[in-house]
Amino acid sequence: MTDHAELPVFVYHPDPMGTGSIRASDQTCAACSQRRGFIYTGPIYCEEDVEALCPWCIADGSAAERFGALYCDVFAPPGTDDTVVDAIAKRTPGFSGWQQERWLFHCGDGAAFLGPAGARELRGDEPALSSLRAELRTHRWTDDQIDGYLKALDRVGQPTAYLFECRSCGTHLAYSDFT
Repeated sequence: MTDHAELPVFVYHPDPMGTGSIRASDQTCAACSQRRGFIYTGPIYCEEDVEALCPWCIADGSAAERFGALYCDVFAPPGTDDTVVDAIAKRTPGFSGWQQERWLFHCGDGAAFLGPAGARELRGDEPALSSLRAELRTHRWTDDQIDGYLKALDRVGQPTAYLFECRSCGTHLAYSDFT
């Protein structure tokens, strides 16, 4: 089995083992037909029913090329470089959410996904909480509704927040969803 330290580096998803998007496994990768000791567990959007991809075939883009696969729908702000969008959609492990996952952007670049978060994980993280409050206000929630919702956030249950960090300035960003 391959050592965890030998996993490919994903700048937009720096700890895919910690977030649960990659796990140890003896499954065979559908792209390279190898058992590499780790397998991707997140969403795979493609026409074929692909069940197992190794992190290396995600990192080098070969799985995306072979299957036309994407790992996250990316709705980038206008002016975002296409290479950033391709790197996130086609060469970065995605993550599973309750609804449609989305990648956050800041400072003209994709943010790094840090993982799911609940109220406890977000305690004291004012930039992330401000990001969540701003999003909820767009849905015309009152401050009392927002406060109650933020207290109910759960890392493994729902509602769940998804925490990101700007790769340029370090600002934390988050959005949340539930079924």
